[in-house]
Amino acid sequence: MNAGARATPVGTAAAAPMLEVRDLCVSYGRVEALHGASLRVDAGSIVTVIGPNGAGKTTMLAAIIGLLARGRGEVRFLGQDASGLEVERMVECGMGLVPESRALFGGLSVADNLLLGAFARHRTGARDHAAAMERVFDLFPRLKERRTQEAGTLSGGERQMLALGRALMAQPRLLLLDEPSLGLAPQIVREIFRIIGELRSSGVSILLVEQNARAALQVADHGYVLENGRITLEGPAADLARNPRVIESYLGLGRGR
Repeated sequence: MNAGARATPVGTAAAAPMLEVRDLCVSYGRVEALHGASLRVDAGSIVTVIGPNGAGKTTMLAAIIGLLARGRGEVRFLGQDASGLEVERMVECGMGLVPESRALFGGLSVADNLLLGAFARHRTGARDHAAAMERVFDLFPRLKERRTQEAGTLSGGERQMLALGRALMAQPRLLLLDEPSLGLAPQIVREIFRIIGELRSSGVSILLVEQNARAALQVADHGYVLENGRITLEGPAADLARNPRVIESYLGLGRGR
C-alpha cells in the first residue's frame, strides 16, 4: 500500500481510516487513466489531491464514489470493503460528492435544490430535512436570503455554496470536493476555503481535489500529488508546501507559501 497509509490519524493513533483506497486503477476503454493510486483519509481530517489538468483527479473521485466503474484495486469506507458499491449506496453510507460542474437545477429554487440533497436520507426513512436545511443556512446565510431564488440566477460563489449545501443535506461523514475554487474570484475562493475548514470542525472529513495548490495545502492536513494518473508525492500538507518540486510546479518560483 502507498505510504499515505502511514499518515498520523487525527485523534487516536490506532483509529481506522475513514477512507482507504488501495492500488485503484480506472480505464476509459483501453486507456488506463488511473494507475494504482492509493490514499487515505482519516476521520476529522482534510486530505487534498493536487496536480495538473488531465492528471486523473476527477476520475479518482468519480471512481471512489462509484460514478465510474472501478477496475483493479480496493475502496474501503468506514472500515468496510466498498469496492462493489454503486453511487446511490455510497451516498446512503455517508459519502457525498460536490462535482466540478456543481450540477445544480437552474430552474429550481435554492430551497428545492437543497431538498433534493436530502433525497437519499428521505428514502431510508429519515425526516430531518428541515433541521438539516437550517444547519446549511447557518453555514451559508446568503443561501437563506436567496432561498426562493432560482439557482440559475445565482453568482458563481453562491452556486458553489449551494452545491456544498446540497451535499451537506445528506449529512455525509466524508465529503469529496472536486475543484471548489474553479472560476471564482480570489475573495470568494478565500470564503469557500474558510467554509471548508469549518466543515472539518463540524465533524465532516474531506477529500479535496484542487488545482489551486496553495489554498489546498494551506487548509489540508495531508496531501498527494497526482500526475499522469499516478501518485508521485505524498506527505503532510505543510511538508509538501515546502517541497522544492511542488513549489516549482504548483506554487510558483519565488512566491514562498
